[in-house]
Amino acid sequence: MQKQNFSTVLLVSQTPQQVFDAINNVRGWWSEEIEGGTTALHDEFTYHYEDVHRSKMKITEMIPGKKVVWLVLDNYFKFTKDKHEWKGNEIVFDITQKDDQTQLRFTQLGLVPEYECYNICRNAWSNYIQNSLRSLITTGKGQPNGKGKPQTDAERKLGTAK
Repeated sequence: MQKQNFSTVLLVSQTPQQVFDAINNVRGWWSEEIEGGTTALHDEFTYHYEDVHRSKMKITEMIPGKKVVWLVLDNYFKFTKDKHEWKGNEIVFDITQKDDQTQLRFTQLGLVPEYECYNICRNAWSNYIQNSLRSLITTGKGQPNGKGKPQTDAERKLGTAK
């Protein structure tokens, strides 16, 4: 039986290049607490939310208007037994033209239902991609986490759980 990686798809009327540019504006849709470069091949950046979630990503593939791939170099979750569940996962943004629209397929290779974080992570990624990234692409303004401010209900609950 093949493992089921988490994936979500959105369609927008903007060009593949506009979608590509928005993906690489990680501070504009995921978190304002991103440190490091996010726009060039081999850039490395870190994400941090309180003492709940930290991750380090490396951009391993970048094809303008078509694809971006991040490799999770390191990851820490406060709320799971295996604190490093995402480590070694790939986060893939595939961009394709579908008639007069652009399709973005987001997939986290390795984020599978067997992961303890799966439901929380699935809900968070769905929100970031379907709401915040979509908004950044279509209006020029996303809804990323502000400094120290969670965006999703799950993140708010995790941040208050001590």
